[in-house]
Amino acid sequence: MKAIIYHNNRCAKSREAIIYLKNLNFELEIVEYLNSPLSYLQLDNLIRLLQVSPIDIIRKNENDWKSNFAESELQDEELIYAILEYPKLMQRPIVVIGNRGVVARPISLIENLLKG
Repeated sequence: MKAIIYHNNRCAKSREAIIYLKNLNFELEIVEYLNSPLSYLQLDNLIRLLQVSPIDIIRKNENDWKSNFAESELQDEELIYAILEYPKLMQRPIVVIGNRGVVARPISLIENLLKG
């Protein structure tokens, strides 16, 4: 089976998710979104697949969020553009298996994808 993981190598949870999926013998497509930024359409499609709002995948403790956006009331489209401008704002890891995905924090949330 194949899984896509939106990965930041500096993130321990993201590295842990890769190991978890490899141990389950998944073929992995690793998307290093900090090195290869997503397009608006790719990010919008990912958010729809996750069935969440853009605000739900934003890391609100990041300095970029606090200094640029925390005091603003942004619409969904503006939130997507914020993530595109500051990719570190995106939660990680995000794991997609088939047509379902999850922000895998904690890693055990991957199990929900396997059940469905």
